[in-house]
Amino acid sequence: MFIGFYGASVLLTYIGLAFAVVGMVLSFLGFIPAAIMCLILAGVCDMFDGTVARACKRSDTEKKFGVQIDSLVDTVSFGVFPVILGICMGFTSRLNIIVYVMFVLAAVIRLAYFNVLAEEKTVFNKKKKEKISYYYGLPVTSIAIILPFTYNLSIFMHPSVFVKAYPLVMLATAILFVLNIKIKKPTGIWYVICSILAAIEIAIISAAMR
Repeated sequence: MFIGFYGASVLLTYIGLAFAVVGMVLSFLGFIPAAIMCLILAGVCDMFDGTVARACKRSDTEKKFGVQIDSLVDTVSFGVFPVILGICMGFTSRLNIIVYVMFVLAAVIRLAYFNVLAEEKTVFNKKKKEKISYYYGLPVTSIAIILPFTYNLSIFMHPSVFVKAYPLVMLATAILFVLNIKIKKPTGIWYVICSILAAIEIAIISAAMR
């Protein structure tokens, strides 16, 4: 009846996108802390969607669709959403706008590189029977941990400091997205650590909202 795939293998990806869209709406309405929590939850969904997908029996077409939909969702959730957060927090100077453009551009380049060139290297290494255990550049999803951490630090910052810290963090992250470095893929323990960090960040934000 509809084009696309709607099975369990992509369900978590769609849920993550829903969190991002809700977060953007909350940003426009001025509910920044709640929007930050949505960013974290979108990151958690992205962290585990690959695990769920690999646990499902999928055709080659479904696997290719999964790769493409994951990158498209990442563009919205971790490329555009952080920019909207910054704008809704009032960070709209010329410098901020330049940083926003660089951030989204770097995120898109990183995702496109992963989909095309990194996949070619994966095929090459599979022929050599070597397991891929690293990423090229910082994963775009990492902003779902970095940005909330920066936001939580703002509790201890003077507002004038946070105004400068936000674009600097986004700029540094953008550079790391496209920097030609190898970053080891997270193992099981890192998923646990990231989940704990996400829970702590949500707890801090929730406490600050009271």
